[in-house]
Amino acid sequence: MPTLPLDGKAVLAADPWLDNNVPHIVHRHDLFRKWKDTIDETEGGYDNFTKGYLKFGLNVAQDGTVTYREWAPNAKEAVLIGDFNSWNRISHPMTRDQYGVWEITIPPKDGKCAIPHDSKIKISMILQSGERIERIPAWIKRVTQDLSVSPVYDARFWNPPPEDVYKFKNTRPPQPKGIRIYEAHVGISTTEHRVGTYKEFTRDILPRIRDLGYNTIQLMAVMEHAYYASFGYQVTSFFAASSRYGTPEELKELIDTAHGMGITVLLDIVHSHACKNVLDGLNNFDGTDHMYFHEGARGRHDLWDSRLFNYGHHEVLRFLLSNLRFWMEEYQFDGFRFDGVTSMMYHHHGIGAGFSGGYHEYFGPAADLEAIVYLMLANDAMHTLYPNVITIAEDVSGMPLLCVPVSKGGVGFDYRLSMAIPDMWIKLLKHKKDDEWEMGNIVHTLTNRRYGEKSIAYAESHDQALVGDKTLAFWLMDKEMYTNMSDLTEYTPIIARGIALHKMIRLLVHSLGGEGYLNFEGNEFGHPEWLDFPREGNGNSFQYARRQWNVVDDQLLRYRYLNEFDKVMNHTEDKYHWLSAEPAYVSLKHEVDKVIVYERAGLLFVFNFHPTNSFSDYRVGVDQPGEYTIILSTDEKRFGGFENVVPGGSYFTTPMEWNGRRNWTQVYIPSRTAIVLAKK
Repeated sequence: MPTLPLDGKAVLAADPWLDNNVPHIVHRHDLFRKWKDTIDETEGGYDNFTKGYLKFGLNVAQDGTVTYREWAPNAKEAVLIGDFNSWNRISHPMTRDQYGVWEITIPPKDGKCAIPHDSKIKISMILQSGERIERIPAWIKRVTQDLSVSPVYDARFWNPPPEDVYKFKNTRPPQPKGIRIYEAHVGISTTEHRVGTYKEFTRDILPRIRDLGYNTIQLMAVMEHAYYASFGYQVTSFFAASSRYGTPEELKELIDTAHGMGITVLLDIVHSHACKNVLDGLNNFDGTDHMYFHEGARGRHDLWDSRLFNYGHHEVLRFLLSNLRFWMEEYQFDGFRFDGVTSMMYHHHGIGAGFSGGYHEYFGPAADLEAIVYLMLANDAMHTLYPNVITIAEDVSGMPLLCVPVSKGGVGFDYRLSMAIPDMWIKLLKHKKDDEWEMGNIVHTLTNRRYGEKSIAYAESHDQALVGDKTLAFWLMDKEMYTNMSDLTEYTPIIARGIALHKMIRLLVHSLGGEGYLNFEGNEFGHPEWLDFPREGNGNSFQYARRQWNVVDDQLLRYRYLNEFDKVMNHTEDKYHWLSAEPAYVSLKHEVDKVIVYERAGLLFVFNFHPTNSFSDYRVGVDQPGEYTIILSTDEKRFGGFENVVPGGSYFTTPMEWNGRRNWTQVYIPSRTAIVLAKK
């Protein structure tokens, strides 16, 4: 059924400042509608079109018959080769249709599948030039790497016997109201000097995440990538779960177990670019430069040294949209964090471009309409097929309507990452003394988001944990983390400041910065070292490619205070739901006192960032009258505080306007302390 034309009124309802850009947005939506109509007319709609993985690649019927299809229009001949036919380049020829799709059907042998489970396989092609090339199937679901032999991956025919296929036991949890994301990487989730496994993550890390109060996990580096140190961002096989951590069935068990704990699981999806590898990637798959990607300069990312998809091609759309559907169906993921959305949406890919917020930057010639329309199709398709799916955009540009439904002229994401927030904290800690912090600038950065478009705030993510940068804990405490993080050592001014500000920064970001919150694993307890994957430059060491859970589990070390605060902060949000509430009303940003006061979800938040001054009987405005009590204080003993102010007590309001609020109350607020009050 054709979609209705976009009404300019719907655009202005979503963002009234877009009046001069409505024609551009309507044009963009027209392009989306043309693609959607084409998919409806030629493919039978999203449901059929996104099931490309059931047509392409290797698929097995119940009787063991294998059908293999591959799009390779430049090939003149194609043959399926592998262990099953002793790599014979003649015995299993494929036939080609008018669209350049090659196909072969292999009947069962002695009542069993003729291709053994987990055996190696490839497609061998003769090009128009007469050259023979061999490639890993583009839709392959399993690849393995033996670095002792070669860094090049081997394609595997994954077809375990029925008794070994993992069967999901739990249904997907309901979409969380206030999304609290634990960004995690399976490989680094062990204390040992090696790559961690899906099994270990399921057994050891999932309970930690649950107990900390996170309701969502964002799994990084799952799509198979050529180089471990790329953090998963150089994808070679888009349908293969990384074999570094275990088998596909073990990843399924991980996700199913998380669902059983009520935890939503998101995949860090990389559709912004692809690894340029030829032998085990998509690059030059059929001998041409322009198959899945744009040819020439437009098809290459100069900074990432990778290939860029041609989002305007029918078969590329089938491949990418089916890739999303595959991860949702085969592994039961609940949604996606789309990597590199800024790079996708602009021809300049964000390279050398600053975004001032001017609308000409979003809707001028720099906008890549093909890529934006792909994102619209991806969001529309996934939300149509899975109404509870969650999609998050990694965008630094601030594109208007990014998190508005496609039907209203938006790109259709549910959330965008607030990437300016961690940058602000690093700049403050790097360049400003504590008494130079500007409360107004901090609040502006945390609240500067488009109304009605949901944001996920974070103080730091994996980007700040990587070698070359420093985590907040390191910026705050630096070398004293190695000498004074034990309760048996002096509680130095540097450690006391670091622990206090680490908690305050997180609580401020969590409660003021967005409609969701994200933390990278280990940062919640101030992980003592950076993250650096094994590579030639560090002697291929795993020293920094792991998480040192031992330091937070040691009851003598002060890391446990930060971990406990993170846990209580999340559980407090789970009780009062500030993330799903309307944005906060900030009543005070006092530059001299270094005090910030705001209300959200019926709670009153008071922060004193002053390095030395404490305030007794400090008057703060509050809209709702009544008796309040402290429900959370960063100064509690269990959080490494001094207990100068503790939970409890009664704070009565006075019906007199103060700081724009109808009432006021008075609190004691020590230096470097935050308190949260709720009505009794």
